[in-house]
Amino acid sequence: MSVKITVDAALLLRCRNRDQIAFKAVYNHYHRKVYQYAYSYLKNKEQSEEILQDTFLNIWANIEKLNEKLPFEPYLFTICHREVLDAFRKMATANKLKANLVKTNTEIDNHTENEILLSDLRRFSETAIAKLPKQQQAVFQLSKLEDLSYEEIAQRLNISKNTVKNHLIVALKTLRPQFERHGVVYGLLLFLLF
Repeated sequence: MSVKITVDAALLLRCRNRDQIAFKAVYNHYHRKVYQYAYSYLKNKEQSEEILQDTFLNIWANIEKLNEKLPFEPYLFTICHREVLDAFRKMATANKLKANLVKTNTEIDNHTENEILLSDLRRFSETAIAKLPKQQQAVFQLSKLEDLSYEEIAQRLNISKNTVKNHLIVALKTLRPQFERHGVVYGLLLFLLF
């Protein structure tokens, strides 16, 4: 047979004087209500149990401030409510951190993928250009890498503008099918790499 304990001024005074038996009686009287209150907001068993513990730990830590002449229940549920709000703040912060972490990781992954892709494309294009005859290589590199005009290339290589034009046309005709065979859009490659 269990004895129903009422939380009255005398019991609260004993709590204020650090009587652990009295505090346990108060805990036993209110713990289900506090748990249910927390659970009604959080919908999570573990978090609600944590709120229950934190609420009573808070009361025990500040028991000297307890005024036994004032109603205890509003005081108790005010503390519980603050603990629930803190839990929501922590969850919001944790969710925000998770979202930022996912976003940062995605950006890093995308950046890394792009760097690898560009590196592979550069290597592929350098290999393809290296297979061109020397004069075509020189004309192509001066035109696409250094962005020189036909006239500037002709002066630098000591050849005519028409020869520059012909070398460039032949080089492009040679390179385009190689890029297309490997699924590389030629115009995009030139834009990205050069």
